[in-house]
Amino acid sequence: MKKILLFFLITCSSYSQSEYPQDYFRNPLDVTLVLSGTFSELRSSHFHSGLDIKTQQKQGLKVYATADGYVSRIKISHYGYGKALYVTHPNGYTTVYAHLQKFSDRIEKYIKECQYEKESYEIEVFPSTQELLVSKDEIIAFSGNTGGSGGPHLHFEIRDNQERPINPMLFGIDIKDSTRPFVSAVYAYPKDENAMINGKNERVPLRLIPQKNGDYDVEKITAYGNIGFGVTSYDKQDLAPNNNGVYNIQTFYNGNKSLEIDFKRFSFNETKHIKRMIDYEYFKTKRSRIQKLFVEKNNPLSLYKDTYDNGYITVEDSTSSVYKIRIRDFKNNETWVNIPIKGKREDNDISEKDWSNKTLIYSDKATELRSGLVTVNFYKNTVYEDVGIDFSVNSDTLHLHEDNIPLQKNFYINYDLSNYKSEHLDKVFIARLYGYYKRPSYVSTKRKGHTLSAGSNIFGTYTLAMDTAAPTIKPVNFKDKKWLSKYRYLKVKIDDDLSGISKYRATVNGKWILMEYDYKTNMLVHDFNDNIVKDTKNDLKIIVTDNVGNSSTFEATFFRK
Repeated sequence: MKKILLFFLITCSSYSQSEYPQDYFRNPLDVTLVLSGTFSELRSSHFHSGLDIKTQQKQGLKVYATADGYVSRIKISHYGYGKALYVTHPNGYTTVYAHLQKFSDRIEKYIKECQYEKESYEIEVFPSTQELLVSKDEIIAFSGNTGGSGGPHLHFEIRDNQERPINPMLFGIDIKDSTRPFVSAVYAYPKDENAMINGKNERVPLRLIPQKNGDYDVEKITAYGNIGFGVTSYDKQDLAPNNNGVYNIQTFYNGNKSLEIDFKRFSFNETKHIKRMIDYEYFKTKRSRIQKLFVEKNNPLSLYKDTYDNGYITVEDSTSSVYKIRIRDFKNNETWVNIPIKGKREDNDISEKDWSNKTLIYSDKATELRSGLVTVNFYKNTVYEDVGIDFSVNSDTLHLHEDNIPLQKNFYINYDLSNYKSEHLDKVFIARLYGYYKRPSYVSTKRKGHTLSAGSNIFGTYTLAMDTAAPTIKPVNFKDKKWLSKYRYLKVKIDDDLSGISKYRATVNGKWILMEYDYKTNMLVHDFNDNIVKDTKNDLKIIVTDNVGNSSTFEATFFRK
């Protein structure tokens, strides 16, 4: 192990970013790697930062250290990555293993000691380089379904020494794939009011004509002015039916390269700008992601290469031209889309946007909106471009447009409750109304004097809601005064109908015990193998508090030999 550490210290400084070592990292599992998600795949609000590896629809598969190194970070959270392990390697890269069921015995012992010391299930620690050394092929964890996972799988990442995730397949992690990407839709976009596509100054769907060789032609379009295109495309690997993300997209206009999108690496601080890359309005209304093949104002993504005129093309009158899209997966299976264009200038009666009934939000300066009890603050660069929105306040309800405009960061809602009459004023919170039935969903609310404040990066309808009901606590596998000598786990179900669970605390005979919380099942679970419960008679006490401070207490006695 000392040699591993010495090698780490020597080689970390000489780490080369331009070359990715092959055969250095082994597969993190000992099963055939089949993916449910690819690197940089388009998600709702971010690019996917790793590979989602299927675990045969079960938990508990052995997870191996892919190379020598040391555990540099352990993070356990209710949401997100759930139980996650970070291993830093001598070559400067860090591998990440997420949604784990549990860690190996010595790592589990280490992190549980930290949890009991801090009296918290959620925890983040950064062991020193010598505390938890691991060797290649060592079992470090077991696959699971913790955190925000939608089903059992292993989320696996490789990051560089600037914490940027990189496609693990660049390091030789092999996935069987002999299948071409496929295209489900293509669209054309006018850049400005002077551009026309098939006689329209708006997004236009184009008719795809599949070819026998797997490529696509598009029915000839007429166009004039500066226009761009968008595509909806996916890749399939050989062993899975999933529609996954592609690896590379290039565009060409009359044989000249116009733009390239290379999905091999990105930074976490830019991933939110996926909202600028996709057609956000279309995604929110149709639940399908059109990937724009042009770069609009305030799009800072580093994925673009070789952009000429930001990916737009200029179509002149009475010309014939061809626009091509080349879509590839990691194994270089490729699909082409051919779009013939006839230049035709047509009368354009499009008038400028009518924002007379809208409230204008500026991208380059702060904007404050006020009505009744409500103030909404948009700071500089909240929106990507100047937009006109619907804004109104009716009693306690704030209507702030629809969720079809992408935002770079939070705006802030403030309610003045100085004249708000309620005996339960301390139970009031800001909620977003969602879904067909407009159910209130808690938005993290801060209280200062008579003002309630909340930040959000989603337009929509907000209101004041009141939660006076305490959370519920129900035992699952035991009853009061029951013997639990043969039980390994103590299980309790907790729930809150409105504002949601904020925190919980469990003790036995006055001593804190670790209870793991799974929000997907509302379950609290204590493992008696922690060896904290040692007495015969045990008094259990659980206190659960929701987000506005309502609290419930559950007490029971159980026995163990």
